[in-house]
Amino acid sequence: MLEGYRIEGRRAADIASSVERAVGAGELEPGQLLPPMRELAVELGVNPNTVAAAYRILRERGVIETAGRRGSRVRPKPATTGRESIRVDVPEGVRNVAAGNPDPALLPPLAKAFAAAAEQNDREPVMYGDEAVDPELARSARAAFDADGVAAGPIAVASGSLDVIERVLAAHLKPGDTVAVEDPGWGSLLDLVPAVGLRTAPVGVDDEGPLPDDVRRALEAGARALIVTNRAQNPTGAVVTAARARALRSVLTHHPDMLLIEDDHGHGIVDLPLHPLAGTTRSWAFVRSAAKAYGPDLRLAVFTGDPVTVDRVRGRQRLGPGWVSRIGQRALVRLWAEGAVDPTTVAAAYAARRDALIAALAERGITAHGRSGMNVWIPVPDETGAVARLLHAGWAVAPGARFRMSAPPGIRITVATLAADEIAPLADAVATAVASAPPRGYA
Repeated sequence: MLEGYRIEGRRAADIASSVERAVGAGELEPGQLLPPMRELAVELGVNPNTVAAAYRILRERGVIETAGRRGSRVRPKPATTGRESIRVDVPEGVRNVAAGNPDPALLPPLAKAFAAAAEQNDREPVMYGDEAVDPELARSARAAFDADGVAAGPIAVASGSLDVIERVLAAHLKPGDTVAVEDPGWGSLLDLVPAVGLRTAPVGVDDEGPLPDDVRRALEAGARALIVTNRAQNPTGAVVTAARARALRSVLTHHPDMLLIEDDHGHGIVDLPLHPLAGTTRSWAFVRSAAKAYGPDLRLAVFTGDPVTVDRVRGRQRLGPGWVSRIGQRALVRLWAEGAVDPTTVAAAYAARRDALIAALAERGITAHGRSGMNVWIPVPDETGAVARLLHAGWAVAPGARFRMSAPPGIRITVATLAADEIAPLADAVATAVASAPPRGYA
């Protein structure tokens, strides 16, 4: 059954570790059936309850899934084999348009803001027991949320969007619960959900955001949470429009007890209006990261939500990291106050590159998507072949398998640093790579 691999251990933790090591090393493959619990117990000479406990640990860690009498299998995308491993090694001389990073030329200088924040800390050092959130940051964030129509709620700070999402999920859900996620969607999020022992339910996405009928079906099937990207959706560039927001709110009103998480990571690089869903359900969180507009290494996101959710997250933070550096918070406040990033200018720069590439592809008969942000999503019939042919032609693109579950194949191109004279050659290469390719997926 395991093609030669022998599970070892006499304690539940050791048995679980043996399976997880094998998955990480590729000795147990996604979808592979594990031995029945009683059979493995006899083989190892342990009580069946010990094997049952080991399998429970593996389910909670997102490594395996159990389907009743059909047994337990390694998950199709186990947490141990993260989607970050689905990438293209970029040889020297190949243009990398796969990374998903912002344009460094559009990021603001940070030295003065951090120097000023450090000087303030010298005068007013932050000590144990002080407030976790800088008061000025809280006021500025709340004012920005109010201006965009985000529902009222307390302000908190964490180390990036994923940190917020993980903490909010942990505050409300238990292992085995289902989370509705966008498909295609953010690869790191699609890894995170099973890694914390939760199941994913894919929800289709078009240029206006999650499809309401897909959301309805997922919630009616028992999904306990929904995660929505408001703008600059990764990888498609979708933006939740006013009409789509109304349709989604209509669906959510029939499920008031589910958890809603909104990720507005495009804040600061998108000039399209925000149409939040926050407040439609009793439990909700709305997060904004500084990564795309101010630099990934800031590792700082502000979020709001209903009082119970925010209080639970803050309470758990106090038992772990305690707080996010107030020096970093104060530096971000200065960057905001000084207008270090002009969203209109940044959005226009990314839009010019996206629109030029999409138009060039359209001239060559290739459909592409990208209403906002720094990425363009291109459906392709043969994902593996397209990636390989583009690499041979001198272009490294991101395989769509990093971003999708049941969605059709595609590739993602990051336009952040794309120069005007690169548009036509890249479009030519994509058209050639896609032409007359047999349909198959990226393995």
